[in-house]
Amino acid sequence: MIDAATERIVAHVASLPDQPAHELTNADAIARSLAEALPEHGTELDEVLDLVFERAAPVGFNTAGPGYLAYIPGGGLFHSAAVVNRYVGVWVAAPGLVQLETNVVRWFAEMVGLPPDSQGMLTSGGSLANFSAVATARTARLPADFLRGTIYVSDQVHHSVAKAAMLAGFPAERVRMVPTDDRFQIRLDLLAQRVHEDRRAGLLPFLLVASGGTTNTGAVDDLSGLADLAAEHGLWLHVDAAYGGFFALTDRGKVALTGMERADSVTLDPHKGLFVPYGTGSLLVRDGDALRRAHQVGAAYMPVMQESAAFVDFCELSPELSRPFRGLGVWLPLKLLGAATFREALDEKLDLARAAADGLRRILEAVNRRKRVYLTSTTTRGQVLLRICVLSFRTHRDRIDACLEDIRASVSEISVG
Repeated sequence: MIDAATERIVAHVASLPDQPAHELTNADAIARSLAEALPEHGTELDEVLDLVFERAAPVGFNTAGPGYLAYIPGGGLFHSAAVVNRYVGVWVAAPGLVQLETNVVRWFAEMVGLPPDSQGMLTSGGSLANFSAVATARTARLPADFLRGTIYVSDQVHHSVAKAAMLAGFPAERVRMVPTDDRFQIRLDLLAQRVHEDRRAGLLPFLLVASGGTTNTGAVDDLSGLADLAAEHGLWLHVDAAYGGFFALTDRGKVALTGMERADSVTLDPHKGLFVPYGTGSLLVRDGDALRRAHQVGAAYMPVMQESAAFVDFCELSPELSRPFRGLGVWLPLKLLGAATFREALDEKLDLARAAADGLRRILEAVNRRKRVYLTSTTTRGQVLLRICVLSFRTHRDRIDACLEDIRASVSEISVG
């Protein structure tokens, strides 16, 4: 694969001086031809490389070439591996590549059950996705003077939500932390009570953040119950499923995450559940117009934005104007391997987590001294727990068996000692 890709990359870089500075002939038709459903099965590498280098990359602005003098050129120094280095913040700059990233967003929406006309974007990770979700909900549900708005989270929510609220301009006291039950799920009774109390006090409840797999324990809130409550009280429901959301590809995960499909917005991290490199998160929003209203700002030096519902200018959906072509890092694996491969891998992770839970007892330091696995601990309600995070695509049953062997041996050592 490396040899085949390198051959195309070298040819592409060598030909940059001879490529057109821009090529928009039939851009609409080319972009439409690249739209496709989520591939269940994989595609041969040569076919995928042909699609990228011969169909998708040539259309748009040649930002890496010597003749591109408009806006801000992007040379793409070869040493930094920014090979194609096309700008994808606006559709007209790279219609074919933007379409590939748009495909990824629509595939994600399909995976979690959001409607096909949902919008979204790829981000650097879950933190930025949660920030945009808070900003979008604020714009959609609150007046311009939004400081009476209140946000509801559980005591297990990821800390990026509190940071997002702070960056979005909310005082810390407007983030209501609601206790969880013995399964670490947010308590619906206390949540409803707090919403009623805040409304009677003249505040404006507007956003409810649910967890689709917490960092501490992997707990999933009662998403259906929260969706009902959000509908009753007119709250924007955001599901932070950065950790667990892609398990919806599996039958067991879909059951555990029932209700996520009713959310107004969802955070997913491909660099977790789809095994791609760090720096790849995503936000999906049911109401694409709401996402656009929260992020859209014009400028004289910007090109004309898209009015067609089929095409997307990502700069209008995101805090970012300059941004990397993140879509390729997700589109390529899904296109080459197919969704079925990821579904099987995630099913295996559920099996491995169950095997670990069935065999786990205790003892952290003694296990880590053996260096076959590395475990960490967390503290919840005064109890120290061992964390086994089964998510790497290189982790298989042999490593879980080794982990359990080391745990049992450590228990024996300490018992004898």
